[in-house]
Amino acid sequence: MTNKILALKYRPQEFKDLIGQQVMVKTITNAIKLGKTPNAYLLTGIRGVGKTTTARLIAKALNCTKNFSKGEQCKSNENCHCKEIVNSSHMDVLEMDAASKTGIDDIRELIENSKYSPTSAKFKIFIIDEVHMLSKQAFNGLLKTLEEPPPSLKFILATTEVKKIPVTILSRCQRFDLKRVSINEIFNHLEKIAKEEKGNISTKALRIIAQVSEGSVRDGISLLDRAITYQSVASKNQIDDEDIRSMLGLADKTKVIRILQEVFKGNSKNAINILKELFDQGIESKHFLNDILEILSLINRKLSLGSIENDKILPEEEINLINEISEGISIEDVGLFWQLTIKTIDDLKIINDEEVTLEMYVMQLLHLKGVKAYPADESIEVTTSIDSKKKEILKEEDDYKESSPLKIKSQLKNTDQVKTNLIERPKPNNEKSIKAKINSFEDIVKLANKENEIELKYDLERNVKLVSFRNGTIDISFNEKLNKNFIKILTEKLYSWTGERWIISLNKKIGNKTLFEQKSESRNNRITEAKKNDKIKKLLETFDDADLINVQKDDD
Repeated sequence: MTNKILALKYRPQEFKDLIGQQVMVKTITNAIKLGKTPNAYLLTGIRGVGKTTTARLIAKALNCTKNFSKGEQCKSNENCHCKEIVNSSHMDVLEMDAASKTGIDDIRELIENSKYSPTSAKFKIFIIDEVHMLSKQAFNGLLKTLEEPPPSLKFILATTEVKKIPVTILSRCQRFDLKRVSINEIFNHLEKIAKEEKGNISTKALRIIAQVSEGSVRDGISLLDRAITYQSVASKNQIDDEDIRSMLGLADKTKVIRILQEVFKGNSKNAINILKELFDQGIESKHFLNDILEILSLINRKLSLGSIENDKILPEEEINLINEISEGISIEDVGLFWQLTIKTIDDLKIINDEEVTLEMYVMQLLHLKGVKAYPADESIEVTTSIDSKKKEILKEEDDYKESSPLKIKSQLKNTDQVKTNLIERPKPNNEKSIKAKINSFEDIVKLANKENEIELKYDLERNVKLVSFRNGTIDISFNEKLNKNFIKILTEKLYSWTGERWIISLNKKIGNKTLFEQKSESRNNRITEAKKNDKIKKLLETFDDADLINVQKDDD
């Protein structure tokens, strides 16, 4: 046992050793004591909560020569069945992996074996793991035997995806749902194992392992095994939380909170610097974004419920930081941040450069907080926006409801409804509609900025190359990063802003450089020109480690 991995070495051998499943254990043991055991058990739950272990414990309790349910131990010299059941070598306890034996032929063989009485034990028991993998024909072949098995036969089915099992099977089984184990229970369990294995691991490190295990005891023990191995190889006196974060590619949650804090303050430089520090430490992008979601949920709890001081998962330092940043943000901001974070998790599946993706994500967060319209450029005249038209339409609806004998509750209109109303509903005689004037491609970018269309502005600046521009017609070329719905979105927005239909056509010509490339080229040219200045030359020669990174005009 000393050379076994910890997940096998500390596998529960008695019902009392199962953690976090007290209700299920009580029900099963009571049924065994009363002799009211079902024909078939169905054990379901996430990975690592004890489904297969519980199946073996049931097999031991039914066949043990001692009173297993009361904790009576079998002696090593006694002819008991428990040892063989634990080692999966008992002739009357058959364990079958349904993931590798899915067909009707495998079930036929099992049914044939079920006709024979047990050789030495009281019950013949079939344990079928991952039973949801069986084929439809295999399930149908199992129905009759499952409902009316021989008196000495018991079925124990285990699965992680109970929804894939036919209802006809479910109705023939007594179902037990093994729940996720709480973080505190996993933490206490890992602490006992660490002491037993003489692993010097800090409390913070064990707490992180318990959180990352996500309710799975096996995952927690496996991560603890890795940590103890790391301690032995690294010859460290103690494994701390930084070692665990480095081992698992996790971000320091305090630094993640600080990134949000800098975002809320509008300090883009500080936020990006902290993000680069985390990347240098080897964080996993998905873990980082999941930490952001967790922190946003805590901020939402703080704003909605008023207190998170009783949360046992968070240290006091992190609670204080969350309380501090919650003062400068609204529920609406939290909702926008949440949606953008989920979208970025999806973006990671198609974008190779994760660092650039997260950097853009942080920059977008900076523009989302308390989003307000930017000052309009002189060349763009907009006095009536879509938002004002929405208000007029909703006001007319309210006036109608007040005059109607039936009170109808207000409902939110989707984009198509609002657009239909704008086109079909007659305009009031006193309405003065002044649409936007667009004379160049740059005007479209500025208008997208003004209307807070951040994704559209990003695509226009970085992913689109202008081939030609005429009033009502735009020819463009693009790169592979362009949003697949770009043309549809731009066409709808231009119609909303100008009141005219625009034609957006794709051209095979290379086109001009993107606006972002043009700005970057202009910036580099200014830097090159500035470095020729005598004063700047002298400054750079005086400070060897200095460099000129930007030149900004007063009107920029």
